[in-house]
Amino acid sequence: MTRAVVFAYHEVGCRGLAVLLDRGIDVALVVTHPDDPEESRWYGSVRELADREHVPCIEPEQALLPGLAAELSALAPDFLFSFYYRYLLPAPLLQTARVGALNLHGSLLPRYRGRAPVNWAILRGERETGASLHYMTERADAGALVDQMAVPILLSDQALEVSRKVAFAAELVLARSLGPLVAGRVSPRPLPFLRDEYYGRRRPEDGRIDWRQTALAIHNLIRAVAPPFPGAFTDCGPGRLWIDCARPDPEPARHSAPTLYREGAGIFADCGDGRRIEVLKYRWHRPDDGRPLDLQNPIVLGSPREENSHSRG
Repeated sequence: MTRAVVFAYHEVGCRGLAVLLDRGIDVALVVTHPDDPEESRWYGSVRELADREHVPCIEPEQALLPGLAAELSALAPDFLFSFYYRYLLPAPLLQTARVGALNLHGSLLPRYRGRAPVNWAILRGERETGASLHYMTERADAGALVDQMAVPILLSDQALEVSRKVAFAAELVLARSLGPLVAGRVSPRPLPFLRDEYYGRRRPEDGRIDWRQTALAIHNLIRAVAPPFPGAFTDCGPGRLWIDCARPDPEPARHSAPTLYREGAGIFADCGDGRRIEVLKYRWHRPDDGRPLDLQNPIVLGSPREENSHSRG
């Protein structure tokens, strides 16, 4: 029987682990992260799935990973899999796999290597992304490609919708590749190294809207970080406005500077390119007295630098 050790988290982690178990792979150990009760978790729990299937599961800190090499060697896995595990696996762990160590990544490699690939792809205005199964090396998302599948990104798609598409594509890619992998019948192809295609993690502060940008760029930011991700926001005087859903509007801007205003039954924001977006869903937080957003008069929207200066005032 083929044996594997699985490093997994997130929805892709659950789907990948489920595929291995469905195909009769002997999963000797699952390594995951603790589920954070403070996180807006839309995805399944790898820990809960492993416990339900009676698979041994541990949650080590990153600093302890190199020390797992001896334990993994004793398990003698044929394969080591990483499914959206958040830490880069050190070489001693990769070398414990007798046949190979493979990773599922949420992009069409070699594009969008690194962290948050779905969010970055939407932010950059891509119209497709996907899932890639590739061999692991000490360099992130750089090993030879086994298989990949593309999914479309619609202009109205938000990050959660695209993440679900990518998770399904990852499941299909692994399911159709697992048999050839076990039989030794895959022909992986080297991935070219594209210097500008490595992306780092995103922070909540990266959701601050720069109104000097185009309406399309602002729309892409809003949908790239929409809930359950931290969200796109702008500071308006004493309050903070999160814009959770918007769409580009065919009408031109009504003001010479970026401005938030009500027109008819809609709420609009003029952007830096003379176009505007329609705000479809928002959240407003005013810590001083909790009053609702007042749009009786238009609100001029500042640049990030001006907003930060105002908030420090």
